[in-house]
Amino acid sequence: MIPATDGPGPVPPAGATAAAMGAVQVPALSFASISGSELRADFDAFRLSCRVATSREDQSGLTRTEDWEAPCNAATEWPRERAAEFFATQFVPVRVGDGSAFATGYFEPEILGSRTRRSAGDVPVYAPPRDLERCWRDDIPERERTGRAPLSRRTPDGGCVPHYTRAEIEQGALDGSSEVLAYASDPVEFFFLQIQGSGRIRDPQTGEIIRIGYANQNGHAYTGIGGVMRERGLLGDGPGQFAGSMQGIMQYIRENPQEGAELMRLNESWVFFRELEGEGPIGSIGVPVRARNAVAVDPKYVPYGAPVLLDLDRDVADGIWIAQDTGGAIRGANRFDTFWGGGAEAREIAGGMSGRGPAVILLPHASAARLSR
Repeated sequence: MIPATDGPGPVPPAGATAAAMGAVQVPALSFASISGSELRADFDAFRLSCRVATSREDQSGLTRTEDWEAPCNAATEWPRERAAEFFATQFVPVRVGDGSAFATGYFEPEILGSRTRRSAGDVPVYAPPRDLERCWRDDIPERERTGRAPLSRRTPDGGCVPHYTRAEIEQGALDGSSEVLAYASDPVEFFFLQIQGSGRIRDPQTGEIIRIGYANQNGHAYTGIGGVMRERGLLGDGPGQFAGSMQGIMQYIRENPQEGAELMRLNESWVFFRELEGEGPIGSIGVPVRARNAVAVDPKYVPYGAPVLLDLDRDVADGIWIAQDTGGAIRGANRFDTFWGGGAEAREIAGGMSGRGPAVILLPHASAARLSR
């Protein structure tokens, strides 16, 4: 699907970003292997992202807002049935870095819970606390205060300190100081919902569905507990080991509750939510993400709204994805997180998704022309 040979490399301007420095055009692509229904859905997702691409500065430096006007204007009247022709004619395929992708998956989980606490073990689903803000912490020397200040906690006396860790929040550090949107019945399910960044809470008594989406986090670094488990020899195919998927990790935590709780606390990052209404979930660019169309990217390397073509060793994830989201663990030029929607099938695919293979970004002609000068 993706040619291995390179076209002419770019001559980036002075001060170009890392993405622009590593961008290389590749030969024209064929979309014959992608079904028409998938391409039409991709086309719809791209058109939905146009208002962002044409108005929001691209952190990667690969594109400018005006570059997106041509394909976005064309999309307004382009027949959906000719989606393959649209992607083939309106864009130029570009590889960033070595173009070797690693893709995982995420989904919209549904867990049990309620508006009110019904059990001592229920976990509060917090909105962002009032004292959460970006400020320079008191222990950071002046000479190191460059760029954007970290997410921190503003103290009553005006100081700035690290916000509470996952362990501290679980022990009640936010009690009475942050709005509680709901209570999750299962701390393990809620832990993985936080990793997904959005989900549904279903009240088993009333049937009410509460949809929540990412609003912020506590400023502590994300730690993937799967990597920790692998280092400890807990994941694998050997005797006594667990599968290296979300399902395998959850099985270990449930069979080893004390060790599992300690393991989850190694991920000090805690996600705060907001309640969602209407279509969703909502990606980081503010548009609804849709199953098998949206992909989370590192915006320092991939422009929001750009189509991304993946050709992985997990064939189910092959095809075009639209960059509409990001995540704490999604870092680097060719790191992607594919969205699979909700339900049992989505959970199964996303939980076991670990694919590698070539990736290219489809850029507007104006962007590609400027990069190749």
